[in-house]
Amino acid sequence: MNGKDGIREEIKQFLTSRRAKITPEQAGLPTHGGKRRVVGLRRAEVATLAGVSVEYYTRLERGNAGGVSESVLEALARALRLDDAERTHLFHLARTAGTARPTRRRAAPQRVRPAVQQLLDSMAETPAFVRNGRLDILSANRLGYALYSEVYVDPVRPANHARFIFLDPRSADFYLDWNSVAEDTVALLRAEAGRDPYDRGLTDLIGELSTRSEDFRVRWAAHDVRFHPNGIKRFHHPLVGDLLLHFEALELSGDTGQTIITHTAERNSPSDEALRVLASWTAPEHAPAGSGGDA
Repeated sequence: MNGKDGIREEIKQFLTSRRAKITPEQAGLPTHGGKRRVVGLRRAEVATLAGVSVEYYTRLERGNAGGVSESVLEALARALRLDDAERTHLFHLARTAGTARPTRRRAAPQRVRPAVQQLLDSMAETPAFVRNGRLDILSANRLGYALYSEVYVDPVRPANHARFIFLDPRSADFYLDWNSVAEDTVALLRAEAGRDPYDRGLTDLIGELSTRSEDFRVRWAAHDVRFHPNGIKRFHHPLVGDLLLHFEALELSGDTGQTIITHTAERNSPSDEALRVLASWTAPEHAPAGSGGDA
């Protein structure tokens, strides 16, 4: 997003895309039969559901969201049946629209605090790493580096999940559910772009991915956002084969934008055994060179 025009376009596309996802039946509105010329709800129907005038909603959908009240945003979120991630994204966009445009900046290099690194290293049997909002891997423990060794084949640092998924053909073999992982990745980046649209590193990354990956461009155009705090991922590791791992995303409240990701396997499962084998093959000197800190 570039400047106020970019923010207005982002709001327009987001509201339009959410409106298109809801049918009158889902919203509890009468249809009166006949063929509709729009996909999803009409602007007038959204306005009615939100309790605002059509003119006011039309202005909002055109991106003129400066000064909009929280009560109106809440009403829109209910009318459009937004989930928590979408609601948060809408509030972030409206907040940005109502503030003066700051200078587009490149964030200072992010570092993982020694205490956090010590925590990672203490989880010797659990692959764990710290990422930022751009999905850079800032640091990891020994087993985390081993699990994500394919990501580190690219010499660019910091290693970045989105760049790996969309620009490295190894990712299609590494992630057994590549499409799902790709959708989640774009949704996380879209949410981060709404939270901090003037992060130069983030906009540069989005520009690079948009230029080099058709898969990314298509998914980015959907304007989907998502929270992804836990779940299951399936991997095919080049050394130990298939893995089914549970993950948890734990935000570091004292380190803005940093999140610890942990992976665990069901006890005594084939994946648990594979992780043990991977740990036994991993020595301290095998952690990828240059894998830490700069974001």
